[in-house]
Amino acid sequence: MDKQLEMKSSSTPAVEQSLTWRDFIEITKPRIIKSNLIAAFGGFWLASQWNIDWLLFVYMLLGSTLVMASSCVFNNYLDRELDTKMARTKHRPTATGKMKPSIVLWYGILLGVAGLIVLSVINILTAVLGAVGMFFYVVVYTMWLKRTSTWSTSVGGVSGAVPPVIGYTAVTNTIDMGAILLFALLFLWQPPHFWALGIRKREEYRAAGFPLLPVVKGVTRTKWQMLPYVILLLPFSILMYVYNYTGLIFLVVSLVLGVIWLWICIKGLRLTGEKEDEWARKAFLFSIQYLMVSFLIMIIDTTRV
Repeated sequence: MDKQLEMKSSSTPAVEQSLTWRDFIEITKPRIIKSNLIAAFGGFWLASQWNIDWLLFVYMLLGSTLVMASSCVFNNYLDRELDTKMARTKHRPTATGKMKPSIVLWYGILLGVAGLIVLSVINILTAVLGAVGMFFYVVVYTMWLKRTSTWSTSVGGVSGAVPPVIGYTAVTNTIDMGAILLFALLFLWQPPHFWALGIRKREEYRAAGFPLLPVVKGVTRTKWQMLPYVILLLPFSILMYVYNYTGLIFLVVSLVLGVIWLWICIKGLRLTGEKEDEWARKAFLFSIQYLMVSFLIMIIDTTRV
């Protein structure tokens, strides 16, 4: 027994010493940061209208990265026990116990403080938006709705819609129609994107105890609820052109992509079983392509001053 205790106690430092910089990067969820930075870049470029202040641009990217990384670290910290129940998340350093909760917590705090300081150097509005995004992701989404309500995806989408607005207000220091349209595009994009993933992984979410819409209301209800979000993306894409923020190329491409996504969602209504899971995978992947291509074209086709 004493030898077992000795071996157990001696194994703890080995776990701590095995931490690498990759572990610290992994718990910031780089893929989420990447997609959000593209959105922030799009908002910045849209507001700049090709007159780029590169130093301001660097500050915006740095501050946004730190704030988003902090939010994801807090998410990992709070979900560390629930993550052990899902195949997709059980290998995270926070779920395996490789990283001590206290280290993760302080890491998240330091990243958040640093990010908000950098954003405040730009302007106070941008810093406030960064704090709002963190609050919705960490408190409203992770701590509250993710554990209690099917509304987690919709309301939690506020945090994911903030990055392009941060990029926009870093230049304009104001909330105008451009900021509102950017927020709307990202807010509407997120639920159908995440619900497609939720349909594929619904049994994992069920096992973990997350009341995701496909788990609580069923797959059919979820597929129907995806439709209004995708449909509403179409008029907001048109408004980007109507208000002269983007050109004709963005209008055509965004509408074509929106119609394709809508058609994919409609086709999924009649599918069941394995075909339904394969459809959900394709819908999820297309939603990512929709976002990437839309913002790339938005950057290219931003109206010049």
